[in-house]
Parts: sequence; C-alpha cells; structure tokens
Amino acid sequence: MSAPTSSRFPSHLLSLLCCPICQSALRQEPSALRCAARHAFDVARQGYVHLLPGRRPPGNADTQSMVAARQAFLARGHYAPLARLLAEHAARLDATEGTERCVLEVGAGTGYHLAHVLDRCPGQAGLAVDLSRFAARRAARAHVRAGAIIADGERALPVRSQSVALALSVFAPRNARELHRVLRPQGALLVATPTERHLRQLIAPMGLLSVDTHKEERLHARLRPTFEPGTRESLELDMALTREEVFLLAAMGPSAFHVPAEELRRRADALPARTTVTASFTVATYHRVEPPPAPGDGPQRR
Repeated sequence: MSAPTSSRFPSHLLSLLCCPICQSALRQEPSALRCAARHAFDVARQGYVHLLPGRRPPGNADTQSMVAARQAFLARGHYAPLARLLAEHAARLDATEGTERCVLEVGAGTGYHLAHVLDRCPGQAGLAVDLSRFAARRAARAHVRAGAIIADGERALPVRSQSVALALSVFAPRNARELHRVLRPQGALLVATPTERHLRQLIAPMGLLSVDTHKEERLHARLRPTFEPGTRESLELDMALTREEVFLLAAMGPSAFHVPAEELRRRADALPARTTVTASFTVATYHRVEPPPAPGDGPQRR
C-alpha cells in the first residue's frame, strides 16, 4: 500500500471530477484544479483537493482527534476481517468487467477499506470522498492508486455521471440518487452496515449510540427503485480489547462529538484489563438499475 509523494492531484483520477459549482471539467494547474469558468480549488500538499463549495468547515466532519483514533484502532487489525470481506466482494464484482474501473468510497475516512479493495482489484483506481480534511489527508496517501477529495457524500458529488464502476459505503451516510448518477449502467454499490448487536457490550459503560434494529430495512427502502439487491453476507467478530483499544473505538465514532475525550478515557479505564466486544456487520451488494419512468414522462419502452 505504498503512497504517492506528489502534492498534485493524481492525474489518472482527474477525468472523474467536475466543478462543484458549474459541473464543468477540471484541469490541473501547478497547485490547483480549475474549470473553464475559472473556479479554482487548491490542491493540498498531501494531494487531496477541497471540492466542497464554501470554505467553512462542516460541523459534522470528523475532527483531528477522531481521525487519529480511527487510524490507531484500525492499525490494531480488529476490523481486518471486514476489510478482507469487502475486498472479496469487490473482487467478484470486478471480475464481471474487463476494462479498467474506478472505486468511489463515500465517507472513506482514512481510506483503510478502500486500500484493501484496491489491493485485491489491481485494475482499479480509487477515489476517497470525505467531509474531513484530516481524513482526506490520510486517505490521499492510503494507496498508490488512490486519491481523495473533500466533499459531502450526502449531497451532490463533484463526480462525472456514469464514470464509476463500484461505489463503496462503510458505516457512512450515502445519497442513493447521486450514487445512481455517478455509477456506470452496470455499476454496483457495496455497503457495510452495523447490526443491532454491534458493540453492544460498550453501549452502557461507554455511552455509545445503539444501532436501529430496522436499519437494514430502511437501507433497502432508500435504495429502491434505482438499485436491485444482490448478495448479502453477515460477519460477527469477538474482539478482546484492551482499555486503550476501547477508548480508541469510542473516540473514533459519533460518541466523540458529544462526550469529551477525557470522559471517554475515564470510562474506558473503569473497565477490566480486557473486554470482549462483539463487532457485527452486514455486507451487501446492490446493482444499478434504471427506474421506471414516472407517470407523464412519455411512453415506456417495450
């Protein structure tokens, strides 16, 4: 997973992007991307580019400490089985197409899962999308074939229509309409979601948010009628976590927005030296389909 050292945005990914203001193509300049209408977007020295209109940082973007906690926890390997499972599904989807493809991950964080997918799919390039500049810094260097942009995965994506073969969403919000737009006609969506059993042993002692028992049903409802369900696989792990690992796990998630790090540390220190924690996931594939035309849109094709 060697990483690029150039501060320029990866040239092999530039054709995927469009201006978030006027949707025209972007071209590379020495330290920025610019469209024909002269809208310019600086490329950071780490190689990522800020394509979110406006300069005010989003209030729901992961903080520097949250991203550092995620990097440290993922480095311990506890979520490696999930990354391998996602890569296996991506490789099976990749085998259905013989041309070079691009994987787009929304809410990519540090690019950990995207890098595993790219390792299994050598013909693919990867584009990481995240709201956090701290996450984008790491994702831009997560893999030699990856690049990163700051954009909102729940809103309009600065990505050309029908330019992506596989979209990846791991515990992240997603905009079904936008993902349908950017995916190629035969494209697929790979989604990992937590089940109601996920981290259940830590909900009370660490004050973590519980998972909605109807989460998967709501996901299906939001994706229809533009996506057709494909494969579905469950993965459950029993992790023996130290107090430090429990703290990192809590500090990298949404709890860190409303519980100070000092309090999360105090709660983790009150636990036994090792705590068995259940990680429970569902990995599902969805295939892009054209929705039926709405009434009044003209005659349907036979």
